[in-house]
Amino acid sequence: MAITRQVITSLQRDGTDALGTRTLALKIADDSIVSGSLLTVESNHFGILKSRGAVLNVYETGQYALTTPDKPILGSIAQGFFGGASPWVYEVIYINRSKLLVRNQGIATSAEMAEMAYVVDYYIHVDSKEGALDLITHMPFSGAVIDTAEIADYAGPAIEQAINQVVQVTKMENINEHIGEVREAVKGHLTDFLRVYGIMLNDLKVLIMPKDERMRELISLQAIGLTPIEAVRYYLALRMAEKGLVSAPNAAAGLPFNIGGQPTGFYPVGAETGMTK
Repeated sequence: MAITRQVITSLQRDGTDALGTRTLALKIADDSIVSGSLLTVESNHFGILKSRGAVLNVYETGQYALTTPDKPILGSIAQGFFGGASPWVYEVIYINRSKLLVRNQGIATSAEMAEMAYVVDYYIHVDSKEGALDLITHMPFSGAVIDTAEIADYAGPAIEQAINQVVQVTKMENINEHIGEVREAVKGHLTDFLRVYGIMLNDLKVLIMPKDERMRELISLQAIGLTPIEAVRYYLALRMAEKGLVSAPNAAAGLPFNIGGQPTGFYPVGAETGMTK
């Protein structure tokens, strides 16, 4: 790029924000950032100017004329001595101040060692210039951006540990009774963890359910008042109905299905069905 760059901004040519709703930090490293360049910081951003690893300044919303140590070396002088490239290396890092949505998913095990799938949705934001500095100090750039996927990767172990502290000592059918306790545990662990990176935790939602779809359906049937045996029968009846089998109602009631006056089908025997061994 040319050394006469005048404006540094996070807005793209079409007016959209380069950070968007998934990027927490964006790094612009350019040899055309020199003294006199105008740094524009939008209302939902912080701007940080670095040179060779050192932070020179942190900017709030506004437009600023940069003053950097290469001020005496401008225009044709720099082009003549350094082949058109500034001898100083500068970076501008934009930090997103907006609330961003992050999602973590994983597997925990109940007291019976049953696999439980969990989904944690939460909002984060960087609230201060100090927080912006903590972010770029403690979380390295793997490229030009730090996005919400990387935040989720970092936060994953803390969330998993908090959830397992409750879930591993709770029976599967009782986990939802402790969802408030799980939420508070996750909130506490996650708040402390993100604070190191200068990130504030806002709203948080935790959802835990059996990983196996059939188990989720059986628990849902029990939730409407069915006994475990009745739930199994109704589940069987629903699957049979999906296949178009006319004996589905009999399966739900636990009664035999008669063809030509002869009972058929594999249903429970006993007093409740009118059949004996």
